[in-house]
Amino acid sequence: MADFPDPALPIRPAGVINRLVASPVFQAVCARVPILRGVARREGAAIFDVMQGFVQSQMLVALVELRVLHMLADRAFTAEGLATRCNIPTDRMQILLQAGAALGFIRKSGPEFHLARRGAAFLAVPGLCDMVRHHHVLYLDLADPVAFLRGETSPALAGFWPYVFGAGAAADPAQAARYSRLMAESQYLVAQEALAHLSLSGANKLLDVGGGTGMFLRAVRARYPELKLALFDLPAVVAQAALPADIERHAGSFISDPLPEGADVISLVRVLYDHSDATVRALLKKVHAALPPRGRLLVIEPMSGGTKPDPQTDVYFSVYTLAMQTGRTRSAAQITELLSEAGFSSISKEKSSRRFVASVLEARRTESHV
Repeated sequence: MADFPDPALPIRPAGVINRLVASPVFQAVCARVPILRGVARREGAAIFDVMQGFVQSQMLVALVELRVLHMLADRAFTAEGLATRCNIPTDRMQILLQAGAALGFIRKSGPEFHLARRGAAFLAVPGLCDMVRHHHVLYLDLADPVAFLRGETSPALAGFWPYVFGAGAAADPAQAARYSRLMAESQYLVAQEALAHLSLSGANKLLDVGGGTGMFLRAVRARYPELKLALFDLPAVVAQAALPADIERHAGSFISDPLPEGADVISLVRVLYDHSDATVRALLKKVHAALPPRGRLLVIEPMSGGTKPDPQTDVYFSVYTLAMQTGRTRSAAQITELLSEAGFSSISKEKSSRRFVASVLEARRTESHV
């Protein structure tokens, strides 16, 4: 076991500014000076918000599991009315509703509770409720975060997404249906974010590799009805894809099978961060080989902030992919390096307006195969 500092010893942060901020004398001065007092209060509130974050997320889970937000979407309720419907004691329902109001999902007016704008926006996002529901697996994995980070645990999240280990893991139709449904619902926002930052005008055919049930392809079809489309994914997944008859379906594993040729654009939507560098390198070489000269690759997924750590991707997604045990959340610079190794050029800068949804990188195939 590693040696930890004695908690009884005084804390002496490194750096002049940090030592100043940690000084009780400086903090006493901040409490007396109006401008500094405001800064200190905001910093204190921000620290407390981080500390209580797990409670906030669990209260959101309760609101979703009990369908409180759904019921409030129809009409206002008192705590007593919702308590009866949810089989929760009234005093405890009152606490949940107060918490929901404090988080901005619910609005309180006298004894009644209404759905707030944030709650309405939450319900309007396809798949968001399902994402919240499945987080109990991640919560269990993080019950002992130190053991988790040391690699001493067996994360349950890795078993929740068995398809990432290869074709054999998704042969069970029930497992394929579970992940396909969640991926399809959650991919709507990703598709909208990506299409806002790229143009497919002039393209002839797009192949979506690892595209699940085809949510991204359906979004592309809505904007580019003349573009030829094709899907490549595991057999059990492709079989459940609800796509128009003219969209090609190719069953296989990009880990063990070559990719279909004939597309001048290939998309990888939330694929790379599911896999190790070795798997990603092999996949990118297959994409490069399947594209014609100057063909385009689209990489669409949440990306680490890299040198400027991002509060969403470098916390949520980085920990999530670590729990999956198969991949990692990479920065745009790291993905660019992998693309260059595979022979791609003209790699664009990262594009995104909501990095917690997805970022977009575009790259061109070089004139000759690597």
